[in-house]
Amino acid sequence: MTPRNLGLLLIPIAMSISMTVLAADSTAPGQLSPPPSRMDRAEDAASKSAREAEKAAHEAVAAAKDAAARAKIATGKVSRTVAEGVRQAAEKAARATTRLEEKAVSSRSKALDDGKDAARKVEDESRKASAATREALAKAEDFVKRTNEENMENAQKAADATRDSLVKAEEATRSALKAAADASAKSAHAVKRAVRPENSSSK
Repeated sequence: MTPRNLGLLLIPIAMSISMTVLAADSTAPGQLSPPPSRMDRAEDAASKSAREAEKAAHEAVAAAKDAAARAKIATGKVSRTVAEGVRQAAEKAARATTRLEEKAVSSRSKALDDGKDAARKVEDESRKASAATREALAKAEDFVKRTNEENMENAQKAADATRDSLVKAEEATRSALKAAADASAKSAHAVKRAVRPENSSSK
């Protein structure tokens, strides 16, 4: 191959390389996605944790509501089967509020400065709800015990005490849900506020 033919062969390759370089140089800076910063990751973690706490609160309220409804039915209709059903529902509610409390603790630990107060309130309210449902579960277990003793008067008193305790537990859990929803909304708003300047500058 002569030097002239070799030169003609290299021209298209050189042109292709030049076009690739020009295309890369013409990319707008705003279109490049920088790696997430440490603050971005912290905001995402805080928001995700707050949403998980809210979800756990919804589940806890549903469980507490079901347990309270079962206990209300037990009034005037005492039996071993009914008592055991109430106990199982109360146990489920206790597990749900314990999970809520765990999620609330995690959310508070990951909350950003402007969301710490809201996250701390969720933790406080979830702790109260967890204590209330544990107390209600103890009442439900006593209810089962009384029905096994076949003393209907004592069983009915235990049923009433369980009902009252579960109603209080439901109320406490609803307060925790309200706090969790508020904290989740504030966390989401904080993330939007943090990314808004970046979006504005890229326009």
